[in-house]
Amino acid sequence: MVRIERHWWNGNRSVSGRRDVYIRTDGQRWEVEAQAGGLTGRSKVQQCPSLSSAEILADAWRGSRPEWRELTH
Repeated sequence: MVRIERHWWNGNRSVSGRRDVYIRTDGQRWEVEAQAGGLTGRSKVQQCPSLSSAEILADAWRGSRPEWRELTH
């Protein structure tokens, strides 16, 4: 079963402007997804060998923009 380990969004409520970044794991493998345009938008998924590498990639995909907020699940 895959679970969301961490989730950030850019605070934009419009469908076209919304961006999300997820770190997910099944306990063995890690992946980072960058999503644009909400659930029906486009996304990119990258496999990572560890949580630390997934966090580095998620940080890079979010950039240094201050509007990003981490959501809890």
